[in-house]
Amino acid sequence: MLVEDGRLLIVQQQVAPQRAWSLPGGRVELGETLEAAMIREMGEETGLATRVLRLLYVCDTNAANPPLLHVTFLLERAGGRLRLPTNEFDHNPIRDVKMVEIGVLTEYGFSDRFMELARAGFPDAGRYAGLKSAIGL
Repeated sequence: MLVEDGRLLIVQQQVAPQRAWSLPGGRVELGETLEAAMIREMGEETGLATRVLRLLYVCDTNAANPPLLHVTFLLERAGGRLRLPTNEFDHNPIRDVKMVEIGVLTEYGFSDRFMELARAGFPDAGRYAGLKSAIGL
């Protein structure tokens, strides 16, 4: 998760029927660390080079098959320019990439709970949050 000046980086990609915007991210490749995966995914999806600052939360979902584990880090920009990905190998393409004010996240389909946690800087950062619904996703 990249936050700069009260704005959060989001991507337009249909991740759920009720939400067309999400946080950038993806899957870890064989032999890759979580940190390396996040940095790679951010570069591929947004054009930005980033550094991991700290762990925000770990949560899971039993709605996916197979179940997914969500590990979210707070990142800082290290370079690059915001741009759309090529989407050449993606069956669920990203249609837009933007920085939005945290206070308007609900306009992009994020829940009030997630918006408040983001606004507060995830006060319980670094912990297991349980199901994804506990953080409002």
